[in-house]
Amino acid sequence: MQPAQPSPWSAPRPSGVLLRLTLSALECASHDPSIWREAEVHRAVLVSGLSVLVNGLALLQRDLD
Repeated sequence: MQPAQPSPWSAPRPSGVLLRLTLSALECASHDPSIWREAEVHRAVLVSGLSVLVNGLALLQRDLD
């Protein structure tokens, strides 16, 4: 008899963690409109959003295979 495998939904996935961190940072930034004047903020949002998208697509592809 094989030991029970942990559910794939039980452990946080890196893309999910990054998504929650990004949303939290955006919520904090929404209280200070001047933060959007910084180019680094725009780059960070784009990079984290693209990372979440790529990881999500990889998970979807893995599930479809």
